Amino acid sequence: MKKKDSILKVATVLFAAKGFAATSMREISRLTGAAEGTIFYHYKNKEGLLLYILDQARQDMVRQFQDFLKERSFASGLDMVEEVVSFYLYLAGLMERQFQLLHRDFLYQFAENKPEFRANLEAIYNCLADFFEQAIAAGQADGSIAADVNPRKTALVLFTMVDGLVRFKNYNLYDAGALFNELIKSCRRMLKAN
Repeated sequence: MKKKDSILKVATVLFAAKGFAATSMREISRLTGAAEGTIFYHYKNKEGLLLYILDQARQDMVRQFQDFLKERSFASGLDMVEEVVSFYLYLAGLMERQFQLLHRDFLYQFAENKPEFRANLEAIYNCLADFFEQAIAAGQADGSIAADVNPRKTALVLFTMVDGLVRFKNYNLYDAGALFNELIKSCRRMLKAN
C-alpha cells in the first residue's frame, strides 16, 4: 500500500472513531510510518486532509453507485428505488468508516463556519440523493410511481430514512437489517401509483 493510501486509510479510521480534535497528525504519522512533513506536504494541514478524505469518499460512492446501476436493468422505477435503497445499505457496510465519518458532529460544526466543508458535505449528500431521485423519475415515467410525488423532495425523505438506519447500525443502537422489510414497505406506500 502506498504511503498516501495508508495516510488516508488511517486518518479516516481515526477521524471516524476518535473525532477530529482527538486525532493528531503525529498519531497519523506514527501509525503510517509517514513523516509529519510528508503529510503536511500532501495535505497542507489536518483540515486539508479531512477535506481530501471527504472528496475521495464522494468519488468512491458515486463510482460504486454508477457501476451498480450500469450493470442492472429494472422491471420498473419502483423496483429501481428498492434496489437503490438496498444498495445504499450495502454500500454503507462496504464503506463503513467513511459513513461513520459522515455521521460525526464535528463535520457539521465545521460546515457552519467553513464554506469548503459545507460545499463538500452538500456535494456528498446531493449526489447520493440524486440516485434516489433518478429512480423516482424513472418510476413516474413508467407509471409505477405516483405522478404527483415531488421527485427531489421525496428522494430526500427516502434518503433520510435509509441513512437513519445506517446511523442506527453505525452507533450499534438497532439492527438495521431487522427493519429492512418495513423500510421497503414504507417506500412502496409512499410512492405507489393509484
